[in-house]
Amino acid sequence: MLDKLGTKGIVGVVCLLAGITLVAVQAPIVAAGIALVVAGMGLVAGGLAENVMKMFGMA
Repeated sequence: MLDKLGTKGIVGVVCLLAGITLVAVQAPIVAAGIALVVAGMGLVAGGLAENVMKMFGMA
């Protein structure tokens, strides 16, 4: 998976985790909500990408 992300993707994941950690230090419940929203957005984006690839016959 890391080879598919590339350098920018890895830096993005690190920044994302650092931001959620920073929020979790001050407000753990808010951090949990943010993590759920980010995970949901990732699942939606993955589903959309998969469907588009199927439409073009790539998956």
